[in-house]
Amino acid sequence: MTDDEPTRSARLLDAQAKADRLFAEIEERGLIAPGEGERAVSDRVRDLANELFGTTRHWHKRIIRSGPNTLKPYRENPPDRVIGTDDIVFADFGPIFEEYEADFGRTFVLGDDPVKHRLRDDLPTVFAAGRRCFEADPDITGEQLYTEVRRLAAEAGWELGGWHAGHLVGEFPHERIDGADVESYITPANETSLRRTDKAGRRCHWILEIHLIDREREFGGFYEELLTLG
Repeated sequence: MTDDEPTRSARLLDAQAKADRLFAEIEERGLIAPGEGERAVSDRVRDLANELFGTTRHWHKRIIRSGPNTLKPYRENPPDRVIGTDDIVFADFGPIFEEYEADFGRTFVLGDDPVKHRLRDDLPTVFAAGRRCFEADPDITGEQLYTEVRRLAAEAGWELGGWHAGHLVGEFPHERIDGADVESYITPANETSLRRTDKAGRRCHWILEIHLIDREREFGGFYEELLTLG
C-alpha cells in the first residue's frame, strides 16, 4: 500500500537527513584522505552506513571520485585512483533507509588550492539559485530548469559536467528511470512540468544535481540533494 503524501514527504526528508549525517561522519572520521584509493574509501563509507543505520542497500552505484576522475559523469566508470595530497574529491551515494531512497552528493577539498576551494563553495550557491528558480515558477519544465542551471554555472565561471541536472526519487525501487525516459530527468529534452504526478498518481519528487567542472584544470565538483522538499 502506497503511503499518503505527507508520510512520503516525511520519509524522503528523513532519508536525506540520515544521508546528511552519514556525510558529516565521513568528514569527521577523515575517511577521505591522501593515499587512499577511491574504491577503498567507497567501501568504508558503505560500512559506515551499515554501522550508523543498518543500511545494506544502495539504489545506485557508490561513487568516490578524485582529481581528473571528477570530470566524469555518473555513467562513466573511470579506473580506481589514489587520492592525492592537494586533491578535490566528491562523493555520490544513494543509500536506502526503510525502503526510501536518498541521493546525496558533496565535495571535499584537500590542500589549499584557491580555485578548488572556490568550486566547492560555488556548488551550494548554484544549487540554491536553481532551487529558487524552481520555486518561482509553478509550471517550470525539466528543460527550463536545466537551462537556468547551465546559465548559473557559466555565470560562476564553470561548465556543467553532465547531460542532466537531476532526476526523480522516491520509494525503492522508484519509478524506473533510464536514458530513454527523458521525462524522468531535468534535461533539455524534458519539456514536461516538473510539478506533476507519476503513473501511480503520486506527486513527483526530484533530486537536483549540480556537477561543475573546469575542463582546462581537469577537475570538477558535485552537489546534490532533494529539490522539491526541505
